[in-house]
Amino acid sequence: MRLPDLVPFGGRLEPDGDYDGLELTGLDLAGGSGEGARFLDCALRGCGLDGTRLAGARFLDSVLSGVRGVGTDLAGAQLRDVEVTEARLGGAQLHGSVWERVIVRGGKADYLNLRGARLRDVVFEGCVLSEPDFGGARLERVEFADCDLLGADFSGARLTDVDLRGVRRLEIARGVESLAGAVVSSAQLLDLAPVLAARLGVRVED
Repeated sequence: MRLPDLVPFGGRLEPDGDYDGLELTGLDLAGGSGEGARFLDCALRGCGLDGTRLAGARFLDSVLSGVRGVGTDLAGAQLRDVEVTEARLGGAQLHGSVWERVIVRGGKADYLNLRGARLRDVVFEGCVLSEPDFGGARLERVEFADCDLLGADFSGARLTDVDLRGVRRLEIARGVESLAGAVVSSAQLLDLAPVLAARLGVRVED
């Protein structure tokens, strides 16, 4: 991601704020209110986002690096041409969000709520996703590379050209029947066999 020369920002988030070409570094934005804000050509580096309200916000051509937060509200947010690196999130609310041309590198996210989200041309690389909820989401051309995908819920999800072969640990808690449209390795298929058999009502006896 190449950004223009950025101007340091040290203020507070405002609902429907318009942030263009700014660098937000090391700021504690916990509890802040930036619903509907637009971030264009911005970099958020090492910012605290505990309980930050960013529902409906738009992140365009921007970088989020080392951000951390619990309960960050990004419901209905839009991420387009965004790079997320080494983020640490817990219980982030991203239901109904729209992701397009996004790469997530490194970091860890627990209980990520992506219900009803739309992801297209997205790569998760070298990260740990613990109990993510993709219920009812639409994933198109999404790749998981060198990731851990633990306790994932794909109930009612629609997958098109989703590549799971690069997942180191693949655990599907719910919605294994929604994996049509995904590509898995032969080893992963063997690991998923008990879950698939249980879902189909097949008994396996020696």
